[in-house]
Amino acid sequence: MLPEFKSRTIRAGGNAKTVKGDSVYQTAIMYLAPHRASGAGNVCPSAELAGCIVGCLFKAGRAAFTPSINPARVAKTQRYFENRGAFMVELVRDLNAFVRHCAKHGVKPACRLNGTSDIQWEVAHPCQRFGVWYHNIFEAFPEVQFYDYTKIMKRAYRALPSNYALTLSYSGANKAYADSVLKAHNDTGLNIAVVYRTKAIRDAAMTDSTMPRVINGDETDMRFLDPKGVIVGLYAKGPAKKDTSGFVVG
Repeated sequence: MLPEFKSRTIRAGGNAKTVKGDSVYQTAIMYLAPHRASGAGNVCPSAELAGCIVGCLFKAGRAAFTPSINPARVAKTQRYFENRGAFMVELVRDLNAFVRHCAKHGVKPACRLNGTSDIQWEVAHPCQRFGVWYHNIFEAFPEVQFYDYTKIMKRAYRALPSNYALTLSYSGANKAYADSVLKAHNDTGLNIAVVYRTKAIRDAAMTDSTMPRVINGDETDMRFLDPKGVIVGLYAKGPAKKDTSGFVVG
C-alpha cells in the first residue's frame, strides 16, 4: 500500500475504495462540507432536487468515527467561499506536492475534487501555476487525471478538458431529475452511477440481461477507466442505507 498524502485541501490513501487502484494510480480527494452544511454557501446545487442530502457520504466512512474530520471540512469550505482566489492558490500548491509524491512512489496522479461536493471546477475557477494563468485547474495540471460524479446535468454537455472524466449520478427521488439524467446519458454517452440498496441487489442487476450493462462500481474508484455507456453500480453505505427518498434504488 502506498504512503498517505495529506494537505490542507486534498488527501490520498485514506479511502478504502481508492486504495484499490494504488498499483497504477493514487487518487487524492477533496472533501468539503456538502450542500449548505458549512453555513457559507451551497456546494451541491442539485442536492435537493436529487434527494441525496440524507444519504450523503458526509457522515460515512472515516467521518463517522473521527469527530475532527467534519469540522475540518466545514472550515475548508468556508475558506473556499470567503476567498476563492486564495483557495485556488492552496489547491495548486497541494496538487504540486501530490504530483511530486506520486512521482516519488512510481504511480500516476489522479484526483477527485468533488468527494462530497458538486462544484463546477471547469468554469469560473482560474488559477496560476509556475507563473502562468490557466482557465481552470485541469488545464494547469495536464499530468493529473481528474474525475468526479455530478448531479449537474449541464456539465455533461460542455466540452470538458481531456483529463477530466465525469460520471452522472442517478436519483429516482424526483422524476424530472431522473429524466434529465437519462437524457444526458443518451445525448452524451456519459456513464450513470446508481446506488443500490444492498450489494445483493447491485449484483443481481449486474447479471440481469434485460437491463443495460451494470458494472461493479465498488471494485475500484477509477471511473475514468470504465467502459463507455454503462451503469456504474454502487451499494448504499452509511446513512444511505436508510434512505427512502428514491436516491437509493431497490
